[in-house]
Amino acid sequence: MRGLLGELATGTNGETMTITDMEASIEHMSRGTIRHVDAMIMVTEPYFRSLETVGRMAPLARELGIEHVWAVANKVRSERDEEIIRSYCAEHGVELGAVVPWDEAIQEADREGRALMDYDPEAPAVVAVEGIADLIQAKPETNGRGGQG
Repeated sequence: MRGLLGELATGTNGETMTITDMEASIEHMSRGTIRHVDAMIMVTEPYFRSLETVGRMAPLARELGIEHVWAVANKVRSERDEEIIRSYCAEHGVELGAVVPWDEAIQEADREGRALMDYDPEAPAVVAVEGIADLIQAKPETNGRGGQG
């Protein structure tokens, strides 16, 4: 993975963005897999263990020179869920980039074997994910490590 990301980073001259979904683990950081990453989005849920993962990974990401580090709240069912995540992120200096609500349309689309965007393009979760795309595209220029994230 480290080699592939390195090739992508050096071959694009910053014109291409690569988005990689990685396991919630510090292993990617300790093995250098993310050395070409200039933005990291950590998806969290309103549960202690999920939030603690963000609390451990965000400082490591900053130590490794990743300039843009965001959390995204996922499966948010209530104002209380959102407040728990917002509070935790604020206490740990992590910007909350987006909130994706719990959305029954996700299960309905899955039952029909369809992508949520095709099943219900106006679903609250789809709208929230589009906001994440806007967040990524709007980030300021980075340190030239290849537009990976």
